[in-house]
Amino acid sequence: MSNGILLLDKPQGLSSNAALQRVRWALGRVKGGHTGSLDPLATGMLPICLGEATKVAGFLLDGDKRYRFTMRLGQRTATGDLEGEVVEQGEVPVDVGAALSAVLPQFIGAIEQVPPMYSALKQGGERLYRLARQGIEVERPPRRVDIRALTLEAVEGSEATFEVCCSKGTYVRTLAEDLAKAVGSCAHLTMLRRVSVAPFGEAPMVTLEQVQANPAAVPLLPPDAALPHLAAATLSEVSAARFLHGQAVVAILDAQPDVEGALMRVYDTAGCFLGIARTQIDHSLQPVRIFNR
Repeated sequence: MSNGILLLDKPQGLSSNAALQRVRWALGRVKGGHTGSLDPLATGMLPICLGEATKVAGFLLDGDKRYRFTMRLGQRTATGDLEGEVVEQGEVPVDVGAALSAVLPQFIGAIEQVPPMYSALKQGGERLYRLARQGIEVERPPRRVDIRALTLEAVEGSEATFEVCCSKGTYVRTLAEDLAKAVGSCAHLTMLRRVSVAPFGEAPMVTLEQVQANPAAVPLLPPDAALPHLAAATLSEVSAARFLHGQAVVAILDAQPDVEGALMRVYDTAGCFLGIARTQIDHSLQPVRIFNR
């Protein structure tokens, strides 16, 4: 069984779940899950946790993302991208670059977004995109997201290309529409690529073609690559055996955790990753996730 994290370069036109299933099939139907969906239009980094690494999938959901996207001003579509029909026409600023540059500062930092109807959010137990396909639009409360950085990279005619670093939950389609609205126009996405997902930075990605052509050669990151933000603890041979049986243990801490009850990465003296533990009031470590070898 494959155990590790695959950084897949998701191809355009494929849903995140479809890409995951093709990876699982190529690797012998190994257990797996992806962390953070990408629209079928989008390409780029889709971390896929395989085997024992599925136990760290939840730790990857909150990481910042970096995207590169192109928006076309003058037309808004029902879906916010190329797949939807045009539902609004608007004027395009004479100097697109100057107009967009002038409004960029108001989109950096904490902002509020209204989630698009074509999204996987649920309301009343129903996915919004399913309601949208029936022609039903419901009110969506705004959500706070954080835009860490937003840079205008290029302008060509009515199209503008940006790079954005943002918090989880940010809808780039909505960001593009709001940017256009701020300059008196409307827009939709023509290109969306996820460049990186924290904590992996711009690490090398693997294409689906590479996975399917030679599954045995697919490079996998170890499960603890998802946890660099956690302090580490090292266990003696006896303590490691107890930990792997679900018992609380006393450990040598490589660094003191910030607060009591903090999560920590746990290793044996050979440097093998054993799992995740939580610090207790008596300074022992209680297993939270144990990784089978």
